Amino acid sequence: MSVKLFLIRHGQSQWNLENRFTGWKDIDITEKGKEEAKAAGIELRGERIDIAFTSVLIRAQHTLDIVLQECGEAGIPVVEDKALNERSYGDLEGLNKADTAAQYGDEQVHIWRRSFDVRPPGGESLKDTFDRTIPYFIHTIFPHLEAAENVLIVAHGNSLRALVMFLDNLSPEEILQRELATGVPLIYTLDRHMLDTLRLRYGQTTLA
Repeated sequence: MSVKLFLIRHGQSQWNLENRFTGWKDIDITEKGKEEAKAAGIELRGERIDIAFTSVLIRAQHTLDIVLQECGEAGIPVVEDKALNERSYGDLEGLNKADTAAQYGDEQVHIWRRSFDVRPPGGESLKDTFDRTIPYFIHTIFPHLEAAENVLIVAHGNSLRALVMFLDNLSPEEILQRELATGVPLIYTLDRHMLDTLRLRYGQTTLA
Protein backbone atom coordinates (compact mmCIF):
# COMPACT_ATOMS: atom_id res chain seq x y z
CA MET A 1 0.00 0.00 0.00
CA SER A 2 1.25 3.46 -0.85
CA VAL A 3 -0.44 6.85 -0.74
CA LYS A 4 0.43 10.27 -2.11
CA LEU A 5 0.78 13.56 -0.31
CA PHE A 6 0.73 16.67 -2.53
CA LEU A 7 2.08 19.96 -1.19
CA ILE A 8 1.56 23.26 -3.04
CA ARG A 9 2.56 26.73 -1.98
CA HIS A 10 -0.11 29.27 -2.98
CA GLY A 11 0.34 31.18 -6.20
CA GLN A 12 2.01 34.58 -6.20
CA SER A 13 0.14 37.01 -3.94
CA GLN A 14 -0.16 40.76 -4.39
CA TRP A 15 2.28 41.33 -1.55
CA ASN A 16 4.72 38.76 -2.95
CA LEU A 17 4.70 40.93 -6.05
CA GLU A 18 5.21 44.10 -3.99
CA ASN A 19 8.02 42.50 -1.90
CA ARG A 20 6.13 43.04 1.36
CA PHE A 21 5.99 40.89 4.49
CA THR A 22 2.60 39.18 4.36
CA GLY A 23 2.30 36.67 7.22
CA TRP A 24 -1.26 36.52 8.51
CA LYS A 25 -2.54 39.44 6.42
CA ASP A 26 -5.30 38.18 4.13
CA ILE A 27 -3.95 39.10 0.70
CA ASP A 28 -5.25 37.49 -2.50
CA ILE A 29 -3.25 36.10 -5.42
CA THR A 30 -2.30 38.03 -8.57
CA GLU A 31 -3.10 37.13 -12.16
CA LYS A 32 0.29 35.42 -12.27
CA GLY A 33 -0.69 33.55 -9.11
CA LYS A 34 -3.86 32.34 -10.81
CA GLU A 35 -1.83 31.09 -13.77
CA GLU A 36 0.55 29.28 -11.39
CA ALA A 37 -2.44 27.63 -9.71
CA LYS A 38 -3.84 26.56 -13.09
CA ALA A 39 -0.48 25.06 -14.05
CA ALA A 40 -0.35 23.14 -10.77
CA GLY A 41 -3.84 21.78 -11.37
CA ILE A 42 -2.91 20.69 -14.88
CA GLU A 43 0.16 18.92 -13.51
CA LEU A 44 -2.05 16.97 -11.09
CA ARG A 45 -4.54 15.81 -13.72
CA GLY A 46 -4.88 12.06 -13.54
CA GLU A 47 -3.92 11.94 -9.87
CA ARG A 48 -6.50 10.74 -7.36
CA ILE A 49 -7.05 13.27 -4.58
CA ASP A 50 -9.42 12.23 -1.79
CA ILE A 51 -9.29 15.24 0.54
CA ALA A 52 -7.64 18.66 0.63
CA PHE A 53 -6.43 20.86 3.48
CA THR A 54 -5.63 24.56 3.43
CA SER A 55 -5.22 27.56 5.70
CA VAL A 56 -7.82 30.18 6.56
CA LEU A 57 -6.10 32.74 4.30
CA ILE A 58 -7.60 33.69 0.93
CA ARG A 59 -4.40 33.29 -1.11
CA ALA A 60 -4.17 29.61 -0.21
CA GLN A 61 -7.91 28.99 -0.53
CA HIS A 62 -8.13 30.71 -3.92
CA THR A 63 -5.14 28.72 -5.17
CA LEU A 64 -6.73 25.48 -3.96
CA ASP A 65 -10.03 26.28 -5.70
CA ILE A 66 -8.25 26.80 -9.02
CA VAL A 67 -6.09 23.67 -8.61
CA LEU A 68 -9.11 21.49 -7.90
CA GLN A 69 -11.04 22.90 -10.85
CA GLU A 70 -8.14 22.31 -13.21
CA CYS A 71 -7.39 18.76 -12.08
CA GLY A 72 -11.04 17.70 -12.03
CA GLU A 73 -11.38 17.15 -8.27
CA ALA A 74 -13.60 20.12 -7.39
CA GLY A 75 -16.06 17.98 -5.44
CA ILE A 76 -13.71 16.55 -2.81
CA PRO A 77 -13.88 17.51 0.89
CA VAL A 78 -11.85 20.60 1.84
CA VAL A 79 -10.75 21.40 5.39
CA GLU A 80 -9.54 24.88 6.39
CA ASP A 81 -7.49 25.46 9.54
CA LYS A 82 -5.30 28.27 10.88
CA ALA A 83 -2.69 25.68 11.88
CA LEU A 84 -1.63 25.76 8.22
CA ASN A 85 -1.39 29.57 8.11
CA GLU A 86 1.79 31.30 7.07
CA ARG A 87 4.27 32.24 9.75
CA SER A 88 3.23 35.49 11.45
CA TYR A 89 5.67 38.33 10.81
CA GLY A 90 4.08 40.44 13.53
CA ASP A 91 5.05 44.11 13.38
CA LEU A 92 6.76 43.62 10.01
CA GLU A 93 3.57 42.65 8.17
CA GLY A 94 2.80 45.06 5.36
CA LEU A 95 6.31 46.54 5.31
CA ASN A 96 8.43 46.45 2.18
CA LYS A 97 11.34 44.07 2.71
CA ALA A 98 13.91 46.35 1.12
CA ASP A 99 12.74 49.34 3.17
CA THR A 100 12.84 47.23 6.32
CA ALA A 101 16.42 46.19 5.54
CA ALA A 102 17.35 49.83 5.05
CA GLN A 103 15.85 50.70 8.45
CA TYR A 104 17.09 47.77 10.55
CA GLY A 105 20.06 46.55 8.50
CA ASP A 106 20.40 43.63 6.12
CA GLU A 107 21.82 41.35 8.80
CA GLN A 108 18.96 41.87 11.25
CA VAL A 109 16.31 41.32 8.58
CA HIS A 110 18.14 38.21 7.39
CA ILE A 111 18.08 36.88 10.98
CA TRP A 112 14.35 37.54 11.27
CA ARG A 113 13.64 35.86 7.93
CA ARG A 114 16.05 32.93 7.95
CA SER A 115 16.77 31.96 11.57
CA PHE A 116 14.98 28.88 12.87
CA ASP A 117 14.09 30.09 16.36
CA VAL A 118 14.37 33.90 16.27
CA ARG A 119 11.06 35.78 16.19
CA PRO A 120 10.54 39.07 14.37
CA PRO A 121 8.93 41.72 16.62
CA GLY A 122 5.48 40.48 17.62
CA GLY A 123 5.68 37.50 15.25
CA GLU A 124 6.59 33.82 15.01
CA SER A 125 9.82 31.99 14.35
CA LEU A 126 9.93 29.03 11.98
CA LYS A 127 10.13 26.86 15.10
CA ASP A 128 6.84 28.36 16.32
CA THR A 129 5.29 27.56 12.94
CA PHE A 130 6.68 24.01 13.12
CA ASP A 131 5.23 23.58 16.62
CA ARG A 132 1.67 24.37 15.44
CA THR A 133 1.77 22.82 11.96
CA ILE A 134 3.26 19.39 12.71
CA PRO A 135 0.87 18.39 15.53
CA TYR A 136 -2.04 19.35 13.27
CA PHE A 137 -0.55 17.30 10.46
CA ILE A 138 -0.12 14.23 12.66
CA HIS A 139 -3.44 14.39 14.50
CA THR A 140 -5.73 15.59 11.70
CA ILE A 141 -4.16 14.96 8.28
CA PHE A 142 -2.02 11.88 8.92
CA PRO A 143 -5.00 9.57 9.70
CA HIS A 144 -6.26 10.11 6.14
CA LEU A 145 -2.91 8.94 4.76
CA GLU A 146 -3.02 5.91 7.05
CA ALA A 147 -6.50 5.19 5.69
CA ALA A 148 -4.99 5.05 2.15
CA GLU A 149 -6.38 8.42 1.09
CA ASN A 150 -4.34 10.72 -1.13
CA VAL A 151 -4.07 14.17 0.45
CA LEU A 152 -3.49 17.63 -1.04
CA ILE A 153 -2.24 20.48 1.15
CA VAL A 154 -2.22 24.01 -0.25
CA ALA A 155 -0.58 26.36 2.21
CA HIS A 156 2.31 28.80 2.58
CA GLY A 157 6.08 29.02 2.28
CA ASN A 158 6.82 28.59 5.97
CA SER A 159 4.04 26.22 7.04
CA LEU A 160 5.06 23.98 4.13
CA ARG A 161 8.73 24.44 4.98
CA ALA A 162 7.91 23.10 8.46
CA LEU A 163 6.19 20.09 6.87
CA VAL A 164 9.11 19.42 4.54
CA MET A 165 11.49 19.66 7.49
CA PHE A 166 9.48 16.97 9.27
CA LEU A 167 8.86 14.74 6.24
CA ASP A 168 12.47 14.82 5.04
CA ASN A 169 13.95 14.78 8.57
CA LEU A 170 15.98 17.92 7.91
CA SER A 171 17.98 19.90 10.43
CA PRO A 172 17.20 23.59 11.13
CA GLU A 173 20.24 24.52 9.06
CA GLU A 174 19.13 22.34 6.14
CA ILE A 175 15.53 23.54 6.04
CA LEU A 176 16.60 27.19 6.02
CA GLN A 177 18.30 26.53 2.67
CA ARG A 178 15.11 25.18 1.08
CA GLU A 179 12.97 27.45 -1.05
CA LEU A 180 9.50 26.40 -2.16
CA ALA A 181 8.37 27.95 -5.43
CA THR A 182 4.84 29.31 -5.67
CA GLY A 183 2.39 27.03 -7.45
CA VAL A 184 4.72 24.06 -7.96
CA PRO A 185 3.46 20.68 -6.63
CA LEU A 186 5.77 18.70 -4.38
CA ILE A 187 4.76 15.03 -4.34
CA TYR A 188 5.52 12.46 -1.64
CA THR A 189 4.75 8.78 -2.19
CA LEU A 190 4.50 7.09 1.20
CA ASP A 191 4.36 3.35 1.85
CA ARG A 192 3.44 1.72 5.16
CA HIS A 193 7.04 1.69 6.40
CA MET A 194 7.40 5.42 5.67
CA LEU A 195 4.14 6.18 7.48
CA ASP A 196 5.30 4.20 10.52
CA THR A 197 8.61 6.05 10.42
CA LEU A 198 6.85 9.42 10.41
CA ARG A 199 4.70 8.51 13.40
CA LEU A 200 7.79 7.32 15.28
CA ARG A 201 9.63 10.51 14.31
CA TYR A 202 6.78 12.62 15.67
CA GLY A 203 6.95 10.77 18.99
CA GLN A 204 10.67 11.41 19.19
CA THR A 205 10.20 15.06 18.24
CA THR A 206 7.63 15.67 20.97
CA LEU A 207 9.86 14.02 23.56
CA ALA A 208 12.91 16.08 22.57
